[in-house]
Amino acid sequence: MTIINNNTPIYQQLADKISDDIVEKKLQSDEKVPSVREIAADYEVNANTAMKAIELLSSNGIIYNKRGMGYFVSNEADDIIRANKKKEFIENDLPKVIKTMHQLGISINEVEQEFNNYKN
Repeated sequence: MTIINNNTPIYQQLADKISDDIVEKKLQSDEKVPSVREIAADYEVNANTAMKAIELLSSNGIIYNKRGMGYFVSNEADDIIRANKKKEFIENDLPKVIKTMHQLGISINEVEQEFNNYKN
């Protein structure tokens, strides 16, 4: 991962990357999360920055600590991440989309048609 968003703290970008890996099923429930040292080495960041990302995920219930074994993905992680991302989208991104739709005269029907035609 390359840190490219200068407006977002690096620890947040690391937490987002791990969250994306969970939603994309690259990390499963009860699977061990890479260690702080591994994260720091893989992403070429300070170990304190990696630890801050781990602490953020832990405080949000996305991962949990097994003493002496490391951090693992919680059973609720996917639901927590999706709920957080949905809330963030609705509060931050959707108003911009709606404003642009109004400016360009794009109807909700046009959006729905494009949404239904969208293929991942």
